[in-house]
Amino acid sequence: MNLSKPNSPYKHAVMVLTLISCFSLSLFGCSKSPSIPLVKEVELSRYMGDWYVIAAIPTFIEKTAFNAIESYKLNDDGTIATTFTFNEGELTGPKKEYHPRGFVVPETGNALWGMQFIWPIKGEFRIAYLDPEYHYTIIARNRRDYVWIMARSPEISDEKYGELVKAVQEMGYDSTNLRRVPHGIK
Repeated sequence: MNLSKPNSPYKHAVMVLTLISCFSLSLFGCSKSPSIPLVKEVELSRYMGDWYVIAAIPTFIEKTAFNAIESYKLNDDGTIATTFTFNEGELTGPKKEYHPRGFVVPETGNALWGMQFIWPIKGEFRIAYLDPEYHYTIIARNRRDYVWIMARSPEISDEKYGELVKAVQEMGYDSTNLRRVPHGIK
């Protein structure tokens, strides 16, 4: 295997796996801040389906994401099949797709998951906000390094967006780091 060639498929695969590993490792660590409260209960069947990423303090893989959608499907074994898709760099940019798996942590009202991009590492996935109609959600982390504001539709009112940003701030995040994710052409 020759990794020195500039366009080697192996070199690309090694780079992607290295980046995913680094991302996954960055998901661990103890938080000195108080724990972000979870929602009391998540009805998994209602939570499944497409969620549009409206804004995020993004991970490195999604810093230039457009049309970002996180889709969940409950597997027979209780895990969550996840598909994260987005266009890279612009509305019509190359489509990227990732398939992490969610593992619901027992006795958390289904509101705490371990999200696994690469075995055996599971990143923290806290459902910290969920409206009663399951139209809006906020996924947070105790480290307050990443956060996602998501909705069932690609656009939300400025008023609702402001409410969700305020909720993110109340969780201890610096909202100036939020990136609004553009949605448009798929």
